[in-house]
Order: sequence, then C-alpha cells, then structure tokens
Amino acid sequence: MLAVVVVAIDQLSKHWAVTGLGTDREIEVFWTLQFNLAFNSGMAFSRGEGLGPVIAVVATAVIVWLLVSLRTEASRLSTLGMGLVIGGAGGNLVDRLLRGEAWLRGAVVDFIDFQWFPIFNVADMAINVGAGVLILNTILVSRRLPTPENTTPENEPESDAA
Repeated sequence: MLAVVVVAIDQLSKHWAVTGLGTDREIEVFWTLQFNLAFNSGMAFSRGEGLGPVIAVVATAVIVWLLVSLRTEASRLSTLGMGLVIGGAGGNLVDRLLRGEAWLRGAVVDFIDFQWFPIFNVADMAINVGAGVLILNTILVSRRLPTPENTTPENEPESDAA
C-alpha cells in the first residue's frame, strides 16, 4: 500500500512539474531550494546516459525481489523500508516506460533542485529514505542476535531434554 501511495505522489508531483514549470521556468522556494525541471535518461546523478532500458530492467528485478522478500519479512521497519524503495523505484520506472518516444526509452522527471546537489524527485527521496530505513533495520536486528562472545553456558536457554 505504501508503495502505491509513493508512486501516486511521485507521479502527481512530476505531472505538476512538467505542466507547471516547463523548461523555462524556475520557482524559488527557500534558501537554495528551487523547483527546476530536468529530464534524466541515465541513473543517479545523471550517470549512464542512454542506459535507460538496462536501468529499467534492473529496477524491475529489484522491485520483484523486494516484493518476494516482503512475504518472509516480519519487521515493520523493514516493511516500511521496502515499501519506500519499491514505490520510489516504481515511480521512476513509470517514467522510463511512458515518458519517451519508445518503450523503455523515457527519461525520469527531476525538479527538486538545491543548486549545490543533483536535481532529484519524490521517488528518489523515497528510495534513499527507504534504503536508510533498511540499513537501520539491519543494524538493529544484528544487535539483537547473540554473538559468540556473549554466548556462554550461563546465558544459553535451558533445554527440556535433561
């Protein structure tokens, strides 16, 4: 459900950027933040220009892998992280599929511009926050697991087979 909400917010914000900003309008928001329309046919930070079809296939594989992983995941934190990553990847995948002259040849709409950082969008934010949440979850889970250093006969659970 979270992924669907992220895709919807992402696509609505991109629709606003394409129709409201156009290619010749910038909106000053606060400090260095401005809305400035850009199209990215590559990957993060405009690397890999022209690799849109490859990136789309990889994004699809990641989405499928995360959806399958959700079936075995019990943590709310990891579910939140996966939902954000799936939604963000899905939002950018929609652009690659539908915003071009040919299938998989579309460019991702970016419009959030701090002027000192690459231009990005809502989907990119969801991917990064989701990845951070997944990393945090991994750290928290690893702290709960027993390690060989703190596993001694005194703190091991007693068995019923005595």
